[in-house]
Formats: sequence, C-alpha cells, structure tokens
Amino acid sequence: MASITVRNLDDEIKRSLRIRAAENGRSMEEEVRDILRKALNRPNRQSNNWARNLNSRFAEVGGLARSTE
Repeated sequence: MASITVRNLDDEIKRSLRIRAAENGRSMEEEVRDILRKALNRPNRQSNNWARNLNSRFAEVGGLARSTE
C-alpha cells in the first residue's frame, strides 16, 4: 500500500478531522482513508463532459431542452 503526506493543512481542517474521527471511533488516518474511499468511489462522479454535467444538474426539472433546428 502507498503512503501520502499532506502538508500545509489548515488547523481548523485538522481539528475537524480529529473530531470526526473520534465521533466515528477511529484514528484520523483511518478517517482520511474512509473519506477518500467514499469520495473516489461515488458512482456519479462528474466527468469532463461539461454538457453532460450541466444536463445532470437540471435532470430533476426535466433536463435541458434540445434545439430541433
């Protein structure tokens, strides 16, 4: 397994991470792994296709109308 180091982390972010880890009963390191795992394994990650991303934002209201011209 690989290791990473995160430098210049804001004190408030570190504090929030420490609190979140404690609330979940795990170390800060395990909390970071869980956050990264969840963020990177989301099924609906945004692609680089700006039109698809834009349309998905309006999907709940019927999407964007396509021109018939």
